[in-house]
Amino acid sequence: MMRIILASSSPRRVDLLTQLLEMHGAPTNFERETPGVDEQPIPGESPRELALRLAREKARAVASRHVDDAIAPLVIGADTVVDVDGEAFGQPVDEAHARSMLKRLSGRAHRVHTGVCVVHGQREDSALESTLVEMHPLDDATLDRYLATGEPIGKAGAYAIQGEGAILVARHVGSLTGVVGLPLETLSRLVGNLGLGWN
Repeated sequence: MMRIILASSSPRRVDLLTQLLEMHGAPTNFERETPGVDEQPIPGESPRELALRLAREKARAVASRHVDDAIAPLVIGADTVVDVDGEAFGQPVDEAHARSMLKRLSGRAHRVHTGVCVVHGQREDSALESTLVEMHPLDDATLDRYLATGEPIGKAGAYAIQGEGAILVARHVGSLTGVVGLPLETLSRLVGNLGLGWN
């Protein structure tokens, strides 16, 4: 049985990885470790570059703790960035910040980039999944109701497409699981590229 470590404390990523393993009939008792990397963007870094760099740094940080393990674990790192005209939207720091983010997203399209990196021993592979998301126009009453749920806090771009935030979204083109935080098709491809399976 392959030992898997998810380099994330995100409940959404835990749920998605669990779904993927169940789909393959694999055990779901994977480990979780917080990477503890600095998530601040580098000056001049694009949202795409930021998402991919942080995914790599998260996976490598956790993998480096297990270099002396008898059996090398498969370490999975991911990072999600909302891209508004080349500006990276991370997680809001408070409700006022979340409101300003959602007002910027209102009635227009943006992209959600999720970088994924897998490390197994000395081998590593990574990829970026980008999804176009279009939001409905959001009036103050809609924003008030959504902010009152508390859901925007801790979510890139201040909304959760898999939760109550779904009502804010007019359409998406691309990977839904990528918007949630872990694009499962991309992850499966990367694991396959390393010559590994889920069992």
